[in-house]
Amino acid sequence: MFKFSIHPEWLITSKNGQETHLPTVIRLLTEIDQSGSLVSACKSQGVSYRHAWGILRRFELDFGVPLLITARRQGTQLTAFAQKLIWANRRIQARLAPTLESLASELEREIEMALSPQEHAVRIHASHGFAVAALLKKLEETASPIEFKYESSSDALNSLSKGGCEIAGFHVPIGPLRTTVVKQYAKYINPKEQVLVELAIRTQGIITAPGNPKKIFSIKDFARADVSIVNRQPYSGTRTLLDLLLKNEKLDTSAIRGYENSEYTHAAVAAYIASGMADVGFGIETGARQFGLDFLPVATENYYMIFNKKSKDKQAIINMVAILQSTGFQQEIGSIAGYRCDRTGQFLSIETELGL
Repeated sequence: MFKFSIHPEWLITSKNGQETHLPTVIRLLTEIDQSGSLVSACKSQGVSYRHAWGILRRFELDFGVPLLITARRQGTQLTAFAQKLIWANRRIQARLAPTLESLASELEREIEMALSPQEHAVRIHASHGFAVAALLKKLEETASPIEFKYESSSDALNSLSKGGCEIAGFHVPIGPLRTTVVKQYAKYINPKEQVLVELAIRTQGIITAPGNPKKIFSIKDFARADVSIVNRQPYSGTRTLLDLLLKNEKLDTSAIRGYENSEYTHAAVAAYIASGMADVGFGIETGARQFGLDFLPVATENYYMIFNKKSKDKQAIINMVAILQSTGFQQEIGSIAGYRCDRTGQFLSIETELGL
């Protein structure tokens, strides 16, 4: 079995046409930022001091901007520009990683099918989140072939209803907004033909810069003239939830600065705020903690996995249920900020759980 990995590799071109591939520069700068020492960064990256210094110095000469600040007995620090490069790279990783993981999974299956045409993968389409990412990682370690794709809750359920996948992952808020969201998904769900199992309960809320400098304490504050937001992409479950919260507050989205600025993952929203490009966003707590941001809980959600009864004997589904019910996996999910495992791995009645 082949394992594919796809990573973004960006480059920067100077005014004189000199191109520099950034990965090596970024890795060195990141290590220096963490250790405060170029010597330590060289050891970590397995390169000589002379080679590393040459890479960084060449960048400074080509682009006419310093990267390092050195002071006797104070170690090595990064300039504001070098810090900006690191944050730009973190934004790239946060935005593209799930998409590239999905593409790598599709390519793996194409190659494997070319070698073993009789072997069919179980397809999983799911709304992106940290718990489902952990589940997919565990499933990849099993012998049964899978192919996964991240997409919105609505798109994942639509794919399942049309035979585009065998398993779909989606989330629904707990509380007064639940019925409204379920109605949007109802056309894709068939209680008589499908099986529902819980992955986790997660918390969504307001994400701000450390210390919450703009004093943003409620959804109403999103409409303030001095506040700019970053949103999730249209039709995502989180965007749907935020729109309902805004509607409840009778807030016009056209009056919200940055409402149209969208990112495709929770981590990308957090990275956007952490880099100073927006004051606030709405997403899960895990992304906020990942980037050292403040988080104010607003709503909790059930994240479910759903599949057709006729697929229950497929090995990948058997493996998925076993993983969900294992103590080790539940402990892993329970340790992620903003996640709970109250009913992880439990089979649930669609009629009772969703009111369908």
